Amino acid sequence: MAGTGRGEQGGGERRTDALSKERIVDAAIAILDAQGESALTFRALAASLATGAGAIYWHVANKNELLQAAADAVITRVVSDESTREAPAAIRAIASGVFDAIDAHPWVGGQLLREPGQSAVMEILEGFGEQLEGLGVPERDQFNAASALVNYVLGSAGQFTAGARINPEGLGRTEFLARVATRWTERHDAATYPFAHRAAAQLREHDDREQFLAGIDILVAGISTLR
Repeated sequence: MAGTGRGEQGGGERRTDALSKERIVDAAIAILDAQGESALTFRALAASLATGAGAIYWHVANKNELLQAAADAVITRVVSDESTREAPAAIRAIASGVFDAIDAHPWVGGQLLREPGQSAVMEILEGFGEQLEGLGVPERDQFNAASALVNYVLGSAGQFTAGARINPEGLGRTEFLARVATRWTERHDAATYPFAHRAAAQLREHDDREQFLAGIDILVAGISTLR
């Protein structure tokens, strides 16, 4: 039963003295990375940890809380203290860390979009916000500036998540982008969408990470004019 520190499985009790929330979250991350969100159940988690579900419930109330804790653990590891860097470099480092985390753990992107106030999102907000003094941004403009950065990151996370959904065949990146570029040009005429036709060639070969960080640099350049 929850609260006893013991779980029953296979007809006998198993000791869970060493079970901690950190161990549970690490096991959840491993399942999410390997099999996706649908595979994360308390039964699967209990099997992975060789314990009973009751012992897990003692630390985590439900799947939503577990997903939030898993995303928080991933994001906290990358939004580290960047106080030794100049503000523009620190903001870029935080953004690139979040990008790489979502790239390595695709489920994180979807989780970040679920609840604006969850700890993982607040970590990103705080990480960016702490650097705005260094950019000379007046306090009255700091919330808007930090929000612009966070919203850009979350918007990108949404694109990554959507990209995974619209590529169920698991095409390679080059083939997938070539297909999207072809749709741009075949479904929309050049007279009405001239920019899209020009951009289609770049879409085929662009690097997602470089483009993402270029957007961060553009935002930082604009934010810097507020001082």
